[in-house]
Amino acid sequence: MTATPVDSSGDSIENLGSESRQFPPSAEFAAQANAKADIYATADTDRLAFWETQARELTWDQPWSSVLDWQVPYAKWFVGGKLNASVNAVDRHVLDGHGHEVAIIWEGEPMPNGVPEVRHISYGELLEDV
Repeated sequence: MTATPVDSSGDSIENLGSESRQFPPSAEFAAQANAKADIYATADTDRLAFWETQARELTWDQPWSSVLDWQVPYAKWFVGGKLNASVNAVDRHVLDGHGHEVAIIWEGEPMPNGVPEVRHISYGELLEDV
């Protein structure tokens, strides 16, 4: 592939390659996914209502007063709302009874025997560590 400059000013980004392959999920994986194909149509119908619905799945310390305040070119989402990212990433899963489930699978470089070091970290272990 050849690089194609966008312009000749020297401030351009070059496209050094393109990728068109697709990797569709298996039917079994798609069936158990949280986001189904119809999520796109729902978001297209009313994007603010869609994002408000998604945000309500999180734990908020303080609710927002407005989903979006857009003063071009500045956008503020969930104005006035406050949340704790750690609570939403870890604590709420433990409180919901999922503390024993794997939150992170860490895989290191292969050890001298060629087998990579692998560690499964549960939500409960993460909560203790944080």
